[in-house]
Amino acid sequence: MMFCLKFVWPCATPTKKLPFIKNWEMVLYQLIYFCQAMNKKSLAIASILALLLFGNPRNVAAQDNWTYQRALDYALSHNLTVQQSVLQKRLAELTLKQNQMARLPTLNGGASGEYRFGRNISFESNTYVNTANFSSGVSLNTGVDLFGWFTKQNTVAASKYSVYASGFLLEKARNDMGVNVANAFLQILLANEQVKISKSQVDLSMAQLENTKKLVAAGSVPESNQADLEAQLARDSSTLVAAQNTSIVNVLQMKALLNLDFAVPFVVELPENIERIPVLNLWETAPEMVYSAALASYPQYRADSMYVKAANKSLASARGAMYPNLSLSAGINTSYANTIKEGFGPVTAGTQTIGYLKNDPTSLVETASFSQARRTVPFTDQLSNNFGQSIGLSLGIPIFNGWRARGNVERAKIDVQDRQLTLDINRQRLRQDVYTAHANAVGAFQKYQAAITTERASQKAYDFATKRFNVGLMNTVEYITTQTNLFKAQIDKVSALYDYIFKIKLLEFYRDQRITL
Repeated sequence: MMFCLKFVWPCATPTKKLPFIKNWEMVLYQLIYFCQAMNKKSLAIASILALLLFGNPRNVAAQDNWTYQRALDYALSHNLTVQQSVLQKRLAELTLKQNQMARLPTLNGGASGEYRFGRNISFESNTYVNTANFSSGVSLNTGVDLFGWFTKQNTVAASKYSVYASGFLLEKARNDMGVNVANAFLQILLANEQVKISKSQVDLSMAQLENTKKLVAAGSVPESNQADLEAQLARDSSTLVAAQNTSIVNVLQMKALLNLDFAVPFVVELPENIERIPVLNLWETAPEMVYSAALASYPQYRADSMYVKAANKSLASARGAMYPNLSLSAGINTSYANTIKEGFGPVTAGTQTIGYLKNDPTSLVETASFSQARRTVPFTDQLSNNFGQSIGLSLGIPIFNGWRARGNVERAKIDVQDRQLTLDINRQRLRQDVYTAHANAVGAFQKYQAAITTERASQKAYDFATKRFNVGLMNTVEYITTQTNLFKAQIDKVSALYDYIFKIKLLEFYRDQRITL
């Protein structure tokens, strides 16, 4: 029973097992490890329990089929590169909003309070005295640019073009994701087909080996035939393992592209007939026609055009900063200090000596005096008494600012030229890509047609070789060579088919900016 659990059962698992450990596998392995430390009776009970619980792993994890459209929709929502493009578009929109709001008048308020001690200026006598006082103030100021040579308007226009460009770049990221998902999807289908062909080859080699063993036992063929077939079976098994590993790796690449958890099952849903997927007619599609269609809708080219316009507006904004600027400002303010006093209450009359007579120093000169209690002027009264307003018109004339304004203009000119060169480079690259895609599609179609012919001829040669081998007219080495040629022709045909489909779909993508499978 232990041998069945540890060696036979894993061999019976699906060949498309995903490269991660499922929960039920972990529980089963832990159970087996636990049973090894128990007696045989407990081992038998635990083994039967494990088979009842996990004997049919196919029913534990339900198949979750993924079509191309489902994979694409998931990638558009979860792929990190696409999400980054969304953030770049949002950032451009925030920059536009900020530049638009910069055209509105500014409004700023302020409040201050300070406590002074030691020798300070008295608010009453305006002289230095040793005292301590507290003062505070509030202010409200506004300002607006009346004329600045359309600097802010051009900045807003440049930001709008940048938003358009970021939108086109987001569209490009989504279109590129469609191409990448289509390529990964076809690679998975191709790997699965190669696994099927390799498995069929292994089954065929095993059947031939069993038949040869019987013939060797009967003395009809030499033992070397059996050894040759055993070596062929080992090579076919190695090819099958490599094909299965390629399938696993392709699934992992697709999951990374979708930003999908590696623990999630992923099984592609095969189209009804991959050979009948609708494709454009290569012989009626000129590369120049595809290039003209691509140029009108290619997001990268449209984004580059928007960036050129944005650079020109930024240049106009930089030039405006070199000319005078007229602005209007206004403000209100008031203050309070605890050392500002005022009299209050009844006035008391009295006399006060102010001097002596010149001729009679003993005679005092007195005058009437009046006194009144004093207090700090109330807070609200001071705010009202100290309330002030201002309005002003200012003209700023740039004369010399460390060559900053002129440097910004020169930098903006270079940016315009750089954006234009980027536009021309990407347009030239698009033309080259379209012509290359057309040539690759034609070559892939011709290679596929040749692979079909080769596969048919190899199949016919293999059928004849089988008949000759069965009657002893062909040795094992020659027969294995014919069989290997057929196997290679089948693999080449499948590879050529999927290569042709992808390359023709890539050409369609340049024309229509979308891929359908």
